[in-house]
Amino acid sequence: MNQYSYPAIFTPEGEEGYSVRFPDLEGCYTCGGSMTEALMMGEDVLAFTLYDYERENRQVPFPSKPSSVSLKEGEFINYIACDTIEYRKRQNKKMVKKTLTIPEWLNEAATIRNLNFSQVLQEALLEKIES
Repeated sequence: MNQYSYPAIFTPEGEEGYSVRFPDLEGCYTCGGSMTEALMMGEDVLAFTLYDYERENRQVPFPSKPSSVSLKEGEFINYIACDTIEYRKRQNKKMVKKTLTIPEWLNEAATIRNLNFSQVLQEALLEKIES
């Protein structure tokens, strides 16, 4: 799974800022100087945390129901969604060299057409991953 939605607890900080924490995910918290910034930072830290879970093959916790989350005075809950594949695309731009084997006739046909093997492989892999 690569698309998630979790409840986040927003705590007002100062006149416009908010701290944001995810009660279901240990160590998953952030803040923002405005509501817009807090939402954006919340999405980023959520995607980073869940990407880390996926990378380490850890069990991703099931999101709590808002009614089961305790709030202090002034706090409120808002769901934040993220997509870990989109996060990977933005964060992991390092290129990795791969060696592959294809039939000679296919190599010749692709070479005649001036196809870029790396580009074709990337496009095919993206299509498989996103379908």
